[in-house]
Amino acid sequence: MKFDPLYMPYHSRRIPLSGRNGVVATSNALASEAGLEILKKGGNAVDAAIATAACLTVVEPTANGIGSDNFTLVWMKEKLYGLNSNGPSPEGITLEKVKKNHESMPVHGWTPVTVPGAPKGWAELSRRFGNLSLLDCLMPAISHAENGFAVAANVAHMWKRAFHKYKEIFKGDAHEEWFRTFTVNGEAPEAFEIMRLPDHARTLRLIGETEGEAFYTGELADKMEEDARAHGGYLRKSDLASFSPEWVTPLTVNYRGYEVAELPPSGQGMVALMALNTLSRFPVENRDAEYYHRAMESMKMAFADGMHHITDPKDMEFGPSDFLTEDFARRRAEMITEEAQIFTHEDPFQSGTVYLATADKEGNMVSMIQSNYMGFGSGIVVKGTGISLQNRGADFKLDENHRNVLAPKKRTYHTIIPGMLLKDRKCIGVFGVMGGYMQPQGHLQVMSSLLDFNLNPQAALDCPRWQWVREKKIMVEDTFDAEMIEELKKKGHDITVTEDNSHFGRGQMILKMPNGVYVAGTESRTDGNISLY
Repeated sequence: MKFDPLYMPYHSRRIPLSGRNGVVATSNALASEAGLEILKKGGNAVDAAIATAACLTVVEPTANGIGSDNFTLVWMKEKLYGLNSNGPSPEGITLEKVKKNHESMPVHGWTPVTVPGAPKGWAELSRRFGNLSLLDCLMPAISHAENGFAVAANVAHMWKRAFHKYKEIFKGDAHEEWFRTFTVNGEAPEAFEIMRLPDHARTLRLIGETEGEAFYTGELADKMEEDARAHGGYLRKSDLASFSPEWVTPLTVNYRGYEVAELPPSGQGMVALMALNTLSRFPVENRDAEYYHRAMESMKMAFADGMHHITDPKDMEFGPSDFLTEDFARRRAEMITEEAQIFTHEDPFQSGTVYLATADKEGNMVSMIQSNYMGFGSGIVVKGTGISLQNRGADFKLDENHRNVLAPKKRTYHTIIPGMLLKDRKCIGVFGVMGGYMQPQGHLQVMSSLLDFNLNPQAALDCPRWQWVREKKIMVEDTFDAEMIEELKKKGHDITVTEDNSHFGRGQMILKMPNGVYVAGTESRTDGNISLY
């Protein structure tokens, strides 16, 4: 029997799912099941999130890996916590060194690799909140990596796309390990093919047994430095050893009587909050052209401010709260006219990320996001380890006058952002939309669908999306209303319709009802899955 696993001629009509004792929502069925397995073994929402995140490095390596960063919002025992686990640039990198060979930051190879934060983020969450050991939480991922897993359809599609791209652009031996690790007989795996990652399994076991220390101070750190030195990279064991995740106070704005929470910089969560804050100055009654125009302009202004100011917090000229005041939102709203405007000439990258949401029977909830950035990230896999490294440094600027200019031991502007929804200072939901610079745009659209138009979690995720690309250019899905497109064009928006829905992010959402029941939605644009009981 032959068929195209991605041919879906009929519109998907998923319904929201509900559970009482626990829910895990993510982009891969095996990862969701890993989180549920941990819940059933007595783990809490944090344990389940760690298990799911680790499993995603195995079953969806096209968007994240052991060498990722991650960010987490935690609602635990009626309190809100935030964890930024993204590392800085290496101490040995300098603007002058990179500019000798590059006019802009490269996106592949060792140069854009910053200190990976994910393994230490898992360990820190486990230490502070976990019921189970870190190794217990990593066992489902280790099992899939050792014994093999069936590659999901959309994952296979992304894997093939990366493989063909890398065959064209990767020269020399720095990327040989990527091809050895992520191909089968020299080719990308097909949908439903069994894939094994034995090096990955050994590395995850080491991380679990040592509470992450093997990665930052032990033999894995030694292997990363050895590989970096062999290929002209800047990362050193000392960079890894000096890294610690940062517990932070989440940022919030009020939108239609609810609090939307995001993490502070160097992530772009405040971009989503600025846009929501601006849009909240306008009444919303109908999903008409005026609504979309105001939402798009609010988003564009938020990016103009965010991409100019966001960088390592220690290097920001103004604090994040300065951008989230009512007065600032009012002044931005007053700038919106009847005509589309250009607020910034920045051109956001496209990228890949994984998002997951978990909830347990005690009412604890986790919103976590993890990424290698551009698909497989740097294209570097550390020899003999399965560690696929991110390329977050690609967002640094080589212009010494830019706020996000490259410097040693500096965190760059970061795209991945988890979201949380609160009412009367109580968490009532967790959500996220993956996809680079689409993420704050997805947060705005999903929250507006939920709070302005009273859609259920699944419908809020399924609603046709738009994406600001640059200047006045807006990309919309082919399911977007055709008459609305024409009305927006009259307002000066440069609209492009695309059938490729990979541009519009991949979201998950869990809401907690007043009776304690969880209601969840999952992304219909990918291999989305919800596990619950």
